Amino acid sequence: MISVDGVTVEFSGSALFSDVSFVINEKDRIALMGKNGAGKSTLLKVIAGERTPNKGRISTPKDAVIAYLPQHLLTEDNRTVFEEASQAFARIFEMEREIAAMNEELTVRTDYESDYYADLIERVSTLSEKYYSIEEINFDAEVEKILLGLGFMREDFTRPTSEFSGGWRMRIELAKILLQKPDLILLDEPTNHMDIESIQWLEEFLINSAKAVIVISHDRAFVDNITTRTIEVTMGRIYDYKVNYSHYLELRKERREQQQKAFDEQQRFIAETTEFIERFKGTYSKTLQVGSRVKMLEKLEIVEVDEVDTSALRLKFPPSPRSGNYPVIVEDLTKRYGDHVVFKNASLTIERGQKVAFVGKNGEGKSTLIKAIMNEIDFEGKMTLGHNALIGYFAQNQASLLNEDLTVFQTIDDVAVGDIRTKIKDMLGAFMFSGDNISKKVKVLSGGERTRLAMIKLLLEPVNLLILDEPTNHLDMRTKDILKSALKDFDGTIILVSHDRDFLDGLAEKVYEFGNKQIKEHLYDIKGFLQKKKMDNLREIERKTAN
Repeated sequence: MISVDGVTVEFSGSALFSDVSFVINEKDRIALMGKNGAGKSTLLKVIAGERTPNKGRISTPKDAVIAYLPQHLLTEDNRTVFEEASQAFARIFEMEREIAAMNEELTVRTDYESDYYADLIERVSTLSEKYYSIEEINFDAEVEKILLGLGFMREDFTRPTSEFSGGWRMRIELAKILLQKPDLILLDEPTNHMDIESIQWLEEFLINSAKAVIVISHDRAFVDNITTRTIEVTMGRIYDYKVNYSHYLELRKERREQQQKAFDEQQRFIAETTEFIERFKGTYSKTLQVGSRVKMLEKLEIVEVDEVDTSALRLKFPPSPRSGNYPVIVEDLTKRYGDHVVFKNASLTIERGQKVAFVGKNGEGKSTLIKAIMNEIDFEGKMTLGHNALIGYFAQNQASLLNEDLTVFQTIDDVAVGDIRTKIKDMLGAFMFSGDNISKKVKVLSGGERTRLAMIKLLLEPVNLLILDEPTNHLDMRTKDILKSALKDFDGTIILVSHDRDFLDGLAEKVYEFGNKQIKEHLYDIKGFLQKKKMDNLREIERKTAN
């Protein structure tokens, strides 16, 4: 049991949150929720011991292990993937070396009666007892199982970590955390760089194998599937609900309605009491009553109504010019890099107005096919874009491609042409950039703000084929819902690469699955596709069991 006791964190003299207390029990799976800037990541850092609170403390049992995965990190570059993941057992390997060194020293020393010799025996005995109390582990097998589950291939194990992107390095760090089997796992946006299969594997692991977990995530399906408790950080305090995210939303709405009702009643009482005081304050016979009511008002604790995040994206794509019947036709397409074949003989046809999803493990060619459609890479085979196909493209790293030295306003002003230039401030306002925010430099923006800014570029001219590669990374749930609604209303064609099942649900009507150097068409929505995949996987397991 880990206890958060009266924790207060202040920035520049004002409290981010104050006197926060709660207990984390074994097997608790907690979602930490709240609007951007409420203090979720800061609270996670305090629990992890990465930040010291201004007041209060975190109480943990002796030898309890707390493992923390922040949003941004880099692993060392001088190890292979397997070696870096094996660092999870570094302390155990160090214990082995210490015991071996002390035993070696015992064999060569002859001062059997000395205090040092007795102390050495005691130290080797204590450390050996601790070492042998650790359950026997096949370290290599454990590392292999976790790395494969997180989407690595066996051939990746011997590659240096320097060859991997930030998202894959994040998975290596996550592997180290899971291998430690900690008493408490703290995860800040763990699914941002993971494909659907890896996210599902992580869900299964956290539900079945982890002890206590606290997670911050904008992936609603992930949060709903793994958590049994929701702690909301708002207005400097917390609310603790013993339910998952979706149920918490209902209870929070009820709580706010009750607060509003109590606030309205109190305001009526204050108005009536104030009117009585004003009316009778000079009347001798009412002096006691007036005095009593003045004191009552002075002692009154004003009911607070929790803030509602009213900042909301206003997003509507312009009407799309009519394209040909088939905006994208791919015939016998093969892409290889040297000897490495990404996919071969791929064929697909996307009709006007269709909304399709590209899914599959990372590295199987989803972004590669998009680059082929965009004519950014060479390939074998035939790619035909339909008549009048006008593409709006949001790349996976679109937000990071922004010029960090420009302001928000300059970023759009530099690329806007024609009449739209007179409406830049209105457009920025619709994307939650207003007032002083439009003068901020890109370098100080959060991930979500950068993504919103990059998305404005899609609206600068009408398009009829939207290609979006992981558009929801760093977007909060409300903003994702608004984007999803706008995409549903978009009258053109959409190709979506996303690992966010909740975002794809009700949006993508057809799924293209990338894997084993092939691209398979599934005439299902995302729910139907995932159900079929699970059934196919179960049948595969049954076949293997029978053999």
